Amino acid sequence: MRVRTDVAALPKLFDYAVPPSWTDEIIVGTRVRVVLHGRRVGGWVVDDDVTPPPGIEPQPLKIWSGWGPPPPVVELAEWAGWRWAGPVAFFLGVASPPGPVRRLPPVPAAPPFASGGGAGERAAAPELEAMAGRAIASGGSTVLRLPPTTDLLDLVLAVVNDPATVARPGGVLVVVPATGWAERLCARLVRRGYLATMDWAQSRAGWPIVVGSRAAAWTALPHLAAALVLDAHDESYREESAPTYSAVDVVTERCRREGSPCILTSPCPPVVVRAERALEVLPAPVERAGWSAVECVDRRGADPRTGMFSEEFVRLARSVLDDPDLVAQRGPLVCFYDRTGRARLLACAACGELAQCTSCGAAVGQHASGLRCPRCGNERPLICAACGRLRMKTLRAGVSRLREEVAALLGVEVGEVSGPARAGPSGPGGRGGARGGDGIPATPVLMGTEAVLHRVRRASAVAFLDIDLHLLAPRFSATDETLGLLVRASRLVGARHAGPASARILVQTRVPDHPVLAAVARGDLGTIAAEEESMRRSAGLPPFSALAALSGPLATGYVDDLRGAAIGTDVTVSELPDSRYLVQAPDHTALCDLLGAVPRPAGRGLRVEVDPAAI
Repeated sequence: MRVRTDVAALPKLFDYAVPPSWTDEIIVGTRVRVVLHGRRVGGWVVDDDVTPPPGIEPQPLKIWSGWGPPPPVVELAEWAGWRWAGPVAFFLGVASPPGPVRRLPPVPAAPPFASGGGAGERAAAPELEAMAGRAIASGGSTVLRLPPTTDLLDLVLAVVNDPATVARPGGVLVVVPATGWAERLCARLVRRGYLATMDWAQSRAGWPIVVGSRAAAWTALPHLAAALVLDAHDESYREESAPTYSAVDVVTERCRREGSPCILTSPCPPVVVRAERALEVLPAPVERAGWSAVECVDRRGADPRTGMFSEEFVRLARSVLDDPDLVAQRGPLVCFYDRTGRARLLACAACGELAQCTSCGAAVGQHASGLRCPRCGNERPLICAACGRLRMKTLRAGVSRLREEVAALLGVEVGEVSGPARAGPSGPGGRGGARGGDGIPATPVLMGTEAVLHRVRRASAVAFLDIDLHLLAPRFSATDETLGLLVRASRLVGARHAGPASARILVQTRVPDHPVLAAVARGDLGTIAAEEESMRRSAGLPPFSALAALSGPLATGYVDDLRGAAIGTDVTVSELPDSRYLVQAPDHTALCDLLGAVPRPAGRGLRVEVDPAAI
């Protein structure tokens, strides 16, 4: 048996013999423990047909640790190690159960209605059934552009019940951005009589439907009949720590290898998701009706004395707050401002000196009754270091300061939501939970950072106090990130014409004619998608190139080796302003082959981020 150990820094494979006394089945993917350099380590069998060289007697395996990923997933992990320049053991670890699984549960017989609709199940929307049927018939990878308020359970049922899916061996994989959404979706399927699970052992046994979040891309299903990735644009599908793999790409590659249809859904599919995939869209009136109404407020000529709050915002707030039943039925007014803290940039009111850290020189923000540096954490009293005065003026407010101002302006209690959630973001079509849970204040108005769009389930209206923070951000992903925020807001508010006149998204901006805002207001993402693709093509950005960002104390030496190996190729290496390096290649084959060919320096001082998001 050939074994890959779980020691990430040791990519070499080792051969071992199966003890004659073992009765457990040993196949590719089985988890074992072996003796390596005098100590026991874990590992996976990656080849079960190995002949040792003449005169070599392999050591025996020590422990059978139970079931592991099926052979197709083991092969997929080898590919992922090349694709994201990371250790294969990392991906095998993600694909393995959290603890030993020594027996697999039996797969119960499917209910008689599981291939034609559950008890009391409504029929899926005809448009979704038609789109799902065409995507499955194509047998490849297809993107469905569905508006935010679409109940994606209808699409899941359409795929599960499609005759072509039922006829294929294997189960259906459904991947969603967050664990909370996966739990709700799985529960809804089970209530309708479908055999759906999130359990690793049941997945490995071959359950008909497996639901999960990012790690479910590595589900232990032996075979895939079809795969669904809901909200494929969501940033949660990308692993933040290296190796920075994308669950969307993992599922797509897995389906390609198995010849199974792969269906991706998104209200605003990014260019990197649409590339080399078929695109299906709903009729324009249907797509437009699935977006919330959007009101853009032009702040270019606004009176500075109004601060962050326009007259339109006040009118919207009053229309919500003047009807107590509206808040009780549809949720609070949500105000979005993506700057944490109370005051992010301060200056002395007397001499105008900017408040800076006395240790590292960075701009300090207000924290409690003093000042704190966001870079080094140094704290000091609220005193001007230049003249010693105690009064500071706010140049850039944080969400806590704006919460106080909104409470004074509207005369109501305003809650703040700016921390991490204890559960994942809600999915479309989910049940609305009671407010006050998950640390959400039960107030008629909520002020928050991006966390408020994840943790609140319903809202009477959503107000973006300064959308330009995201819309004009100096990142090539700014458009995709802004669209993602507007998608979440639309799900909180609901479809246009489906509620009161106040049920809308209000966007305060100094670029009211921006193509992104115009496209969302029309409920038609086709135009902005074409413009984004043209910009990326002309600038040589993904998907029309492949990028990797290198950082860390050991990056400089590694970059020198890369430059030497890249001579005579189309791969370029450049330095970024933030002490990072950017490797650019015409495609991932050239990029990943180069990264795999140059040996890594020993130690933990190098981070390789393939497909970096923040460039």
